[in-house]
Amino acid sequence: MKKRALQFAASAAVYCTIEIAARGYTHWTMALTGGVCGMILFMLSDNFPNVPIWALGVLGSVFITLAEVLVGTIVNLYLGWHVWDYSDRWGNILGQICPLFTFLWFLLSSGVLFVMRAIKKIRNNKEERRSKV
Repeated sequence: MKKRALQFAASAAVYCTIEIAARGYTHWTMALTGGVCGMILFMLSDNFPNVPIWALGVLGSVFITLAEVLVGTIVNLYLGWHVWDYSDRWGNILGQICPLFTFLWFLLSSGVLFVMRAIKKIRNNKEERRSKV
């Protein structure tokens, strides 16, 4: 439980940092959404260690895009908070999702999954060395 809470918090912080760097601001709902999406990536990494990163990246981008639809429908369309608007993007659906950002989520997911696997491999190597001693 403690591990998952830390993963959620780290994911929320990293996503908000990326968003602030890219857009200049973020919103508290994006911290929650980023935390949930990060948890999904952690679960994909933990539960499917033999699946290629690109395939998990596709799944990650699908989950993140679905999260955008859900959260965007609530915070942007229903509550009118205007957290984001992709209306000017090609192929957008209700201004909440678009092909460009789905592709960017694929790149982000794949990069995050790559780092997760690298960290896990380093950890496993350290544990193997300890067990040999």
